[in-house]
Amino acid sequence: MATSASLSRTSDFFREVVAEAPVDPHLEACLQCGTCGGSCPSGPDMDHTPRALFAMIAAGMRDAVLRSNTPWYCVSCYYCMERCPQEIRITDVMYTLKRMAIKAGYSAQTTAPKAPGFAQTFVDHVENYGRSFELGLITRYYLSHRPLDALKMAPLGMGLLKRKRLDLSPRPIRQIDQLKAILDRAREIDAAHST
Repeated sequence: MATSASLSRTSDFFREVVAEAPVDPHLEACLQCGTCGGSCPSGPDMDHTPRALFAMIAAGMRDAVLRSNTPWYCVSCYYCMERCPQEIRITDVMYTLKRMAIKAGYSAQTTAPKAPGFAQTFVDHVENYGRSFELGLITRYYLSHRPLDALKMAPLGMGLLKRKRLDLSPRPIRQIDQLKAILDRAREIDAAHST
Protein backbone atom coordinates (compact mmCIF):
# COMPACT_ATOMS: atom_id res chain seq x y z
CA MET A 1 0.00 0.00 0.00
CA ALA A 2 1.28 3.48 -0.79
CA THR A 3 2.21 5.65 2.14
CA SER A 4 1.19 9.26 2.61
CA ALA A 5 4.82 10.24 1.97
CA SER A 6 4.79 8.54 -1.44
CA LEU A 7 1.43 10.11 -2.28
CA SER A 8 2.79 13.56 -1.58
CA ARG A 9 5.46 12.92 -4.22
CA THR A 10 2.93 12.11 -6.95
CA SER A 11 2.66 14.52 -9.82
CA ASP A 12 -0.10 16.98 -10.61
CA PHE A 13 -0.82 14.80 -13.64
CA PHE A 14 -1.31 11.78 -11.37
CA ARG A 15 -3.85 13.72 -9.30
CA GLU A 16 -5.56 14.91 -12.50
CA VAL A 17 -5.92 11.34 -13.81
CA VAL A 18 -7.38 10.17 -10.48
CA ALA A 19 -9.77 13.15 -10.41
CA GLU A 20 -10.92 12.52 -14.00
CA ALA A 21 -11.63 8.81 -13.37
CA PRO A 22 -15.32 7.96 -12.86
CA VAL A 23 -14.47 6.36 -9.49
CA ASP A 24 -11.26 6.30 -7.45
CA PRO A 25 -9.06 3.84 -9.38
CA HIS A 26 -6.74 3.30 -6.36
CA LEU A 27 -3.81 4.03 -8.66
CA GLU A 28 -1.62 5.01 -5.71
CA ALA A 29 -1.70 1.38 -4.57
CA CYS A 30 0.18 0.09 -7.66
CA LEU A 31 3.02 -2.20 -6.60
CA GLN A 32 4.60 -2.19 -10.07
CA CYS A 33 4.32 -6.00 -10.10
CA GLY A 34 3.53 -6.21 -13.84
CA THR A 35 0.59 -8.60 -13.46
CA CYS A 36 -1.58 -6.26 -15.55
CA GLY A 37 0.76 -6.26 -18.53
CA GLY A 38 1.38 -9.99 -18.26
CA SER A 39 -2.37 -10.60 -18.30
CA CYS A 40 -3.21 -8.31 -21.20
CA PRO A 41 -4.10 -9.96 -24.54
CA SER A 42 -3.13 -6.71 -26.29
CA GLY A 43 0.14 -6.31 -24.38
CA PRO A 44 2.41 -7.11 -27.35
CA ASP A 45 0.89 -4.21 -29.33
CA MET A 46 1.23 -1.65 -26.53
CA ASP A 47 4.19 0.73 -26.50
CA HIS A 48 4.09 0.76 -22.67
CA THR A 49 2.66 -1.85 -20.32
CA PRO A 50 -0.03 -0.55 -17.97
CA ARG A 51 2.52 -0.83 -15.14
CA ALA A 52 4.98 1.39 -17.03
CA LEU A 53 2.20 3.80 -17.91
CA PHE A 54 1.24 4.14 -14.24
CA ALA A 55 4.87 4.93 -13.35
CA MET A 56 4.90 7.54 -16.12
CA ILE A 57 1.69 9.07 -14.75
CA ALA A 58 3.24 9.28 -11.28
CA ALA A 59 6.33 10.91 -12.83
CA GLY A 60 4.16 13.55 -14.51
CA MET A 61 4.96 12.51 -18.08
CA ARG A 62 1.69 13.92 -19.43
CA ASP A 63 2.59 14.21 -23.12
CA ALA A 64 4.14 10.74 -23.36
CA VAL A 65 1.19 9.16 -21.56
CA LEU A 66 -1.48 10.90 -23.62
CA ARG A 67 0.35 10.03 -26.86
CA SER A 68 0.77 6.39 -25.84
CA ASN A 69 -1.10 3.68 -27.70
CA THR A 70 -1.64 1.67 -24.50
CA PRO A 71 -5.12 2.95 -23.62
CA TRP A 72 -6.24 2.54 -27.22
CA TYR A 73 -5.26 -1.12 -27.31
CA CYS A 74 -7.17 -1.90 -24.12
CA VAL A 75 -9.98 -4.25 -25.17
CA SER A 76 -11.87 -3.88 -21.87
CA CYS A 77 -11.66 -7.58 -21.05
CA TYR A 78 -11.03 -6.68 -17.38
CA TYR A 79 -8.57 -9.56 -17.02
CA CYS A 80 -5.96 -7.18 -15.61
CA MET A 81 -8.40 -6.01 -12.95
CA GLU A 82 -9.31 -9.57 -12.04
CA ARG A 83 -5.67 -10.44 -11.49
CA CYS A 84 -4.44 -7.18 -9.90
CA PRO A 85 -3.38 -7.93 -6.30
CA GLN A 86 -4.20 -4.33 -5.32
CA GLU A 87 -7.61 -4.23 -7.04
CA ILE A 88 -6.65 -1.18 -9.10
CA ARG A 89 -9.36 -0.17 -11.56
CA ILE A 90 -7.00 -0.43 -14.53
CA THR A 91 -9.64 -0.44 -17.25
CA ASP A 92 -11.20 2.73 -15.78
CA VAL A 93 -7.78 4.39 -15.95
CA MET A 94 -7.47 3.39 -19.62
CA TYR A 95 -10.87 4.92 -20.46
CA THR A 96 -9.93 8.04 -18.50
CA LEU A 97 -6.68 8.39 -20.45
CA LYS A 98 -8.55 7.99 -23.75
CA ARG A 99 -10.96 10.76 -22.80
CA MET A 100 -8.10 12.99 -21.68
CA ALA A 101 -6.15 12.32 -24.91
CA ILE A 102 -9.18 13.21 -27.03
CA LYS A 103 -9.92 16.34 -25.01
CA ALA A 104 -6.28 17.48 -25.23
CA GLY A 105 -6.06 16.71 -28.96
CA TYR A 106 -3.48 13.93 -28.53
CA SER A 107 -5.56 11.07 -29.91
CA ALA A 108 -4.39 11.80 -33.46
CA GLN A 109 -0.76 11.75 -32.26
CA THR A 110 -0.84 8.30 -30.70
CA THR A 111 1.66 5.70 -31.87
CA ALA A 112 -1.38 3.63 -32.86
CA PRO A 113 -3.12 6.05 -35.24
CA LYS A 114 -5.80 3.51 -36.13
CA ALA A 115 -6.58 2.63 -32.51
CA PRO A 116 -8.87 5.61 -31.90
CA GLY A 117 -10.85 4.47 -34.94
CA PHE A 118 -11.04 0.98 -33.46
CA ALA A 119 -12.26 2.42 -30.16
CA GLN A 120 -14.78 4.55 -32.04
CA THR A 121 -16.06 1.44 -33.88
CA PHE A 122 -16.66 -0.20 -30.49
CA VAL A 123 -18.47 2.90 -29.20
CA ASP A 124 -20.55 3.12 -32.39
CA HIS A 125 -21.68 -0.49 -31.98
CA VAL A 126 -22.64 0.09 -28.35
CA GLU A 127 -24.47 3.32 -29.16
CA ASN A 128 -26.35 1.82 -32.11
CA TYR A 129 -27.07 -1.65 -30.79
CA GLY A 130 -26.58 -1.43 -27.02
CA ARG A 131 -23.81 -4.02 -27.14
CA SER A 132 -20.59 -4.80 -28.89
CA PHE A 133 -20.68 -6.61 -32.21
CA GLU A 134 -17.64 -8.84 -31.79
CA LEU A 135 -17.38 -10.09 -35.36
CA GLY A 136 -17.40 -6.55 -36.75
CA LEU A 137 -14.95 -5.32 -34.13
CA ILE A 138 -12.51 -8.21 -34.47
CA THR A 139 -12.68 -8.12 -38.26
CA ARG A 140 -11.80 -4.43 -38.33
CA TYR A 141 -9.02 -4.88 -35.76
CA TYR A 142 -7.29 -7.72 -37.57
CA LEU A 143 -7.70 -6.29 -41.05
CA SER A 144 -6.37 -2.90 -39.88
CA HIS A 145 -3.58 -3.97 -37.56
CA ARG A 146 -2.67 -7.62 -38.07
CA PRO A 147 -4.01 -8.84 -41.42
CA LEU A 148 -1.76 -11.91 -41.57
CA ASP A 149 -2.86 -12.99 -38.10
CA ALA A 150 -6.50 -12.92 -39.23
CA LEU A 151 -6.02 -16.32 -40.83
CA LYS A 152 -4.80 -17.74 -37.52
CA MET A 153 -8.08 -16.64 -35.93
CA ALA A 154 -10.21 -18.47 -38.50
CA PRO A 155 -10.37 -21.78 -36.56
CA LEU A 156 -11.45 -19.95 -33.41
CA GLY A 157 -14.07 -18.02 -35.35
CA MET A 158 -15.38 -21.18 -36.98
CA GLY A 159 -15.61 -22.89 -33.58
CA LEU A 160 -17.54 -19.94 -32.15
CA LEU A 161 -19.90 -19.94 -35.13
CA LYS A 162 -20.42 -23.68 -34.85
CA ARG A 163 -21.36 -23.34 -31.17
CA LYS A 164 -23.58 -20.33 -31.95
CA ARG A 165 -21.39 -18.06 -29.82
CA LEU A 166 -20.71 -15.51 -32.56
CA ASP A 167 -23.36 -13.47 -34.34
CA LEU A 168 -22.98 -12.77 -38.05
CA SER A 169 -24.90 -9.51 -37.76
CA PRO A 170 -25.41 -7.09 -34.88
CA ARG A 171 -28.52 -7.52 -32.76
CA PRO A 172 -29.85 -4.50 -30.87
CA ILE A 173 -30.86 -4.80 -27.25
CA ARG A 174 -34.48 -4.40 -26.26
CA GLN A 175 -35.51 -0.80 -25.60
CA ILE A 176 -32.52 0.63 -27.45
CA ASP A 177 -34.36 3.95 -27.58
CA GLN A 178 -34.02 4.25 -23.79
CA LEU A 179 -30.26 3.69 -23.99
CA LYS A 180 -29.99 6.33 -26.72
CA ALA A 181 -31.93 8.79 -24.55
CA ILE A 182 -29.55 8.12 -21.65
CA LEU A 183 -26.51 8.62 -23.89
CA ASP A 184 -27.96 11.84 -25.31
CA ARG A 185 -28.54 13.14 -21.78
CA ALA A 186 -24.97 12.18 -20.78
CA ARG A 187 -23.64 14.15 -23.75
CA GLU A 188 -25.69 17.17 -22.70
CA ILE A 189 -24.31 16.97 -19.15
CA ASP A 190 -20.77 16.56 -20.44
CA ALA A 191 -21.16 19.55 -22.77
CA ALA A 192 -22.50 21.66 -19.90
CA HIS A 193 -19.53 20.72 -17.71
CA SER A 194 -17.03 21.33 -20.50
CA THR A 195 -18.05 24.96 -20.95
